[in-house]
Amino acid sequence: MSARRIDPKVRAVYGRLWKYVLPHRLVGFVAVVAMAISAVVEATMVWMVEPLMDEALVSHNLESTRWLPVAFIGVFIIRGISGFATEASLGWIGRSVISDLRREVFRKYLTLPAGFLDSRSKGPMLSKMTYNVEMVAESVTNVVTILIRELLTVVAAIGVMLIQSTRLFVFVAVLFPVIAVLIRILGNAFRRYSSRIQDTVGDVTQVSEEVLSGNRVVKVFGGYDYETERLEEADERNRRQNMKLVRSRSFGVAITQVVFGFGVAGVIYFAGIESLNGDLSPGSFMSFFGAMMLMLQPLRRITNVNATLQRGIAAGDSLFQVLDQPDEINEGTYRSENIAGRVEFEKVCFSYGDETRPVLNDVSFVVEKGESIAIVGHSGSGKSTLVNLLPRFYDVTAGRILLDGVNVEEYELSNLRFAISLVSQDVILFNDTIANNIAYGQLRSCSRAALLQAAEAAHIMDFVNEMPDGLETIVGDRGVLLSGGQRQRIAIGRALLKDAPVLILDEATSSLDTKSERRIQDALGVLMRDRTTLVIAHRLSTVENADHIIVLDSGSIVERGTHKDLVEQDGHYAQLYRMQFSEDASPT
Repeated sequence: MSARRIDPKVRAVYGRLWKYVLPHRLVGFVAVVAMAISAVVEATMVWMVEPLMDEALVSHNLESTRWLPVAFIGVFIIRGISGFATEASLGWIGRSVISDLRREVFRKYLTLPAGFLDSRSKGPMLSKMTYNVEMVAESVTNVVTILIRELLTVVAAIGVMLIQSTRLFVFVAVLFPVIAVLIRILGNAFRRYSSRIQDTVGDVTQVSEEVLSGNRVVKVFGGYDYETERLEEADERNRRQNMKLVRSRSFGVAITQVVFGFGVAGVIYFAGIESLNGDLSPGSFMSFFGAMMLMLQPLRRITNVNATLQRGIAAGDSLFQVLDQPDEINEGTYRSENIAGRVEFEKVCFSYGDETRPVLNDVSFVVEKGESIAIVGHSGSGKSTLVNLLPRFYDVTAGRILLDGVNVEEYELSNLRFAISLVSQDVILFNDTIANNIAYGQLRSCSRAALLQAAEAAHIMDFVNEMPDGLETIVGDRGVLLSGGQRQRIAIGRALLKDAPVLILDEATSSLDTKSERRIQDALGVLMRDRTTLVIAHRLSTVENADHIIVLDSGSIVERGTHKDLVEQDGHYAQLYRMQFSEDASPT
């Protein structure tokens, strides 16, 4: 793809990045003024070489000898102040842009559909919030600093050269188009390599995150060598792409300096001719030559900054791809503060993405207010998918789900979910206190008495009372400092505290030992009382006590009834009963 066809996209991405800078335009104006002063100061220092050479050193002018040192001191003071103002103001803008962009990406993660999050690796998504955001900030601060300051310095140096010798400047000006073409050509390579670097950083983050999260599995199953190889492969890909970027950048700098070297040689040659003709004094030549050398560093930085610019554009493009993803569909406007909890599935079908085979097919059932329904079936039969449709983690492909006779898609999303509690087998706890994990999110405003009541009912206080910090004990990352049973009790306590009319139990007691389960069953009995409950069953006791049971097979309901009726039918349920539940069954 040619640079010309890429330019519109580059402009669009960079223009969009500038929207994060514009709110700080006042500080940016201070930075631009400071950079302009720095450029003028640099040029002034070069211009002052002429009187230093011609008047102070050659003509021995005593007056010039007196004012020049004072002038140089003043120039350096102004240079120091302007440099500080530039760095401080642009640093403030840079960190503000990072903060604004990182928070926006995080808020986007909170509103993305579950399907999008389930289909993406967590490592690259974390990398976008860390590495990519930093690259974006660098492109809108460091790049701007260099481009404005160095371009102004080049302009000021050109002014000095024009003052000293117009004919010599014409020769130098021939070099500028050559350098501009070089920068344009290298820009494509910089952007391509930068995009690949960001992808490989995501791979490194992914492997690291998996090792930290699954360190017990790694240790027990001897995954040290395997995970080390995975990390080394990802890191090697990252190193190779970085080296390609370094080589391209170094090549650009080297070529720029070679081109400029030819310019210097030409200037020296023609300056000698003009000097012989008496058209150029030693001071004028040194001032011109100093101005030309003053341009060398800015031109090198401008060549280098192209790599940073392209890296920022690639990072910004990857961030905007996430920010442009549609949020969860929340077009419903219906709200109710008194949801009773009647749930009805009407000919519900569902497929993930482009799958042709439906995960659920023509599923219909009704759960009246306060009743419970157990959903059983072999692994992969669609049990978890079915209950995920009620809080609209996914939307149905066909059919309807009604809550109190209203299609769940007509509910305002937060109102719908506030009416539902969830206790799952994979308990999610946050690296916070036990109390804050029970009173999470919208429950934070609950009273201490209500919190303690929920903790008692879920038998959380049985183990909390043995901890020095009690309910203020930190649970660790994902609750790693607690046992599986303790984590599930906290999840049950959270559901008890929410007191929602609809309850989803996704194998909620599967990690409990027999003693814990008996106590938790008492808590679940209280929790399920007068609530509409959908249970994905693992333990027989939960299934036996359900008002209704449906049996899923390949996404369709193949049997329905009570426990007693289904056992007597000697069909799918009876087979599951014998295979999975007989060890837990009480004598009948």
